[in-house]
Amino acid sequence: MSDNTQSTPNTVPPAETAPNIAFAEAFWFWLKLGFISFGGPAGQIAIMHQELVEKRRWISEKRYLHALNYCMVLPGPEAQQLATYIGWLMHRTWGGIVAGGLFVLPSLFILIGLTWIYMAYGNAPAVAGVLYGIKPAVTAIVVFAAYRIGSRALNNSVLWAIAAAAFVAIFAFSVPFPLIVLAAGLIGYIGSRIAPDKFRSGGGHGAAKKHFGPAMIDDDTPTPAHARFSWARIGTLTVIGLVIWGVAMGLLAARYGWDGALTQMGWFFTKAALLTFGGAYAVLPYVYQGAVDHYQWLTGTQMIDGLALGETTPGPLIMVVAFVGFVGGWTKALFGPDALLLAGAAAATVATFFTFLPSFLFILIGGPVVESTHGELKFTAPLTGITAAVVGVILSLAVFFAYHVLWVKGLSGPFDWMSAVIGIAAGIALFKFKVGIIQLIAVCAGLGLAISFARPILG
Repeated sequence: MSDNTQSTPNTVPPAETAPNIAFAEAFWFWLKLGFISFGGPAGQIAIMHQELVEKRRWISEKRYLHALNYCMVLPGPEAQQLATYIGWLMHRTWGGIVAGGLFVLPSLFILIGLTWIYMAYGNAPAVAGVLYGIKPAVTAIVVFAAYRIGSRALNNSVLWAIAAAAFVAIFAFSVPFPLIVLAAGLIGYIGSRIAPDKFRSGGGHGAAKKHFGPAMIDDDTPTPAHARFSWARIGTLTVIGLVIWGVAMGLLAARYGWDGALTQMGWFFTKAALLTFGGAYAVLPYVYQGAVDHYQWLTGTQMIDGLALGETTPGPLIMVVAFVGFVGGWTKALFGPDALLLAGAAAATVATFFTFLPSFLFILIGGPVVESTHGELKFTAPLTGITAAVVGVILSLAVFFAYHVLWVKGLSGPFDWMSAVIGIAAGIALFKFKVGIIQLIAVCAGLGLAISFARPILG
């Protein structure tokens, strides 16, 4: 959209009308974003900032960061929620659904295809070689994720102690992730009363410092009518959301029974969606505990492979739940041995639906509350405690991955020094040279493939 068609601060659209951005134009942008949103949440947020704030000027820097700070507080994938928020602000409820849905759907279809290849041909030398190189890289990526979050969140000894306690609790004693979140939140609440300075947050992504010219949704553009706070609207959307969830769960329970695999996936991934404070890396231990240990939908090794595939596809990393669902549906042969692909695709869709439904509701219900003030949102003390605990949980995940990658047959088996070399090199690339995730995965996949073909020759 050219600059001469954009609103200026002196000619803002009236409060009762939506910004003048064609729904079709927005639709094609959100579809494009679904295919190019690589790089994890940081990369995805940067892409949206470049496209929406700097290039297209659909929204101002200040309003963009205001929405982002809210999404950072919520459980769930913040980049997908940010897209939903901006789509909702521009084109009401359907705009939010389209923006958030198209952020996820390309990744779902791609992962269904990749997981089918993995399950059907995963033992092929080429596929096994690629995964061999990616696994140690994923371990390094998880360590780097813990470092990135920790460097921002752990700014005093109390928060470091919470992180350490969370690591010991989940790694040594297998304490369920929800209990760790609850305990950390409670510690944060109590700490805010007795030592508030220790639980004071840095304020998310801060305030806007740049201005890129007039935007369609500018700093002083009035909030459109559909985004104004209303108890009636909030109550209506809450009821609709609960009805949608209840109908979906009811249909699964009626068709497959409460103990059926698809029904349990719906229930399990609903709980997982409400625990994703700190991003996908934080909830993966919980997904592992449930999907591997409790339900036995897949093995620990397959879980690592799923994260490796998730790192190579666009969309939120939490889309690894689609891999978990697909493998679970395939392994359990939900529709019989002759319909494994259908079972996997159905289970992947169920896992994705119940994982992302809460994210849409958080935005559609909470958005008007956020739009009622354009001041900076503050993180709560309980959330600060939870974020500290998340660092320890992510580190425990890295240790778990390293154990399964370096000692494939257990501690009594041989140490895989080649995987160790790849992992160390990947870590150096991330920490020292700031190499991008996609580039790192591609190089490590190539190394793994080369090693797989060289081993028979070298004996």
